[in-house]
Order: sequence, then C-alpha cells, then structure tokens
Amino acid sequence: MKATHAIRERIAAQPPGEAFTPALFAGMGSRAAIDMTLMREVRAGTIERLTRGVYIVPKPLGHGLKATPSAESVAKLLAQEGETIGVLGAQAAQRFGFSTQMVVREAFATTGPTRRLQYGKRTLELKHVSPRKMALGTGPAGQALLALWYLGKREVTPSTFKVLKKKLAPLEFQRLSQAKSVMPSWMAEAMAAYESTENKHG
Repeated sequence: MKATHAIRERIAAQPPGEAFTPALFAGMGSRAAIDMTLMREVRAGTIERLTRGVYIVPKPLGHGLKATPSAESVAKLLAQEGETIGVLGAQAAQRFGFSTQMVVREAFATTGPTRRLQYGKRTLELKHVSPRKMALGTGPAGQALLALWYLGKREVTPSTFKVLKKKLAPLEFQRLSQAKSVMPSWMAEAMAAYESTENKHG
C-alpha cells in the first residue's frame, strides 16, 4: 500500500499533458507493483496510456479536446539505453533555411533500429542513421551536422558554413568546427576552406 500511495502522489504532482514512463516511479516499489498501480489508474481515468510504457495525466482543453505531448518528447521517452533520437537531416536543413521541402513531423532520426511506434491514434517513425551523423548530439551543433550530411557533397560549400556561423551561437559553431574528425572528407574540406577564407579577411 505504501508503494501505491507514493505512486499516486507522484502522479498527482505530474504536469497534465506531459508524457512519462514507469521510470518516473523508480524506487517507489517493485516493477510489478508500479505496473499494477498504473493499470489501475488507467482504468480509473486518472492517467491515459499513449503507447506501451508511456502515459500522461489528461489535460482537457475544452470542446472535448485534450492536450497531448509532442511527438518528439514521446520518441525520446521511448529511446532504448544508449540510443540517441533527434530530428531528421531534412528537418535540420529546413530549420537552417537550406531547404523548403515539406517534412513529416512525426519521423525522427535514431542511432537505434528503424521502427514504427503507435502514439495514441498516430504513428511515430524512427529511422536509423549512423551514430557518426549524430556524434554532436541533438542540440544546435548536432542539428547542423545532420543538415550538412543531408545536403551532401554537391551542396555543402564554404558558404554553407558562413550561413551556419550566422545562425548558431558562437559556442555551438565552435563545437561544429571542432568536429572535423567525425566529418567525411568533403565536409571537413569545405569547413577548412571556409576557415581559410575567414582567416584571410580577419
């Protein structure tokens, strides 16, 4: 009963509409006790099950609508140990203004296996990419690296890095410029050419 009470108190403190997993209740009881309590709370309507292992406290918006967490937050909650999940290269290129291509908002890059996950009535698609392409993580520098990979050898030039310099915070651009070891030769060469031009003008 102590475990059930502790879990219910933690659920009550959870922001409505924000996704969570059973990991939220680590240390409050056995996994079996946690799963049983969550099942009871779903039946009682206190929480809703979005997909296997992901729940939310309902947040009514009126007119019969309910707030739901972003597809990206759900995808990251479902990440396996050691797996990195972030935007696709096409999305990253669009964010930096390199592409106007319409991008599927519920598809993401992952260093784990390619797979599809049900998310309420929607489907999340996770597409495998080489860990090398996500070596800088999912922040701005990491997204810039993914955008460069997406653009490819023919489109990445020194001017590409000039654009990124303007759109990234100084520390993020520095992270990108120091990542030549994970870049393919064509990308590293374009970066070096940009730096050479900047040094001449600097």
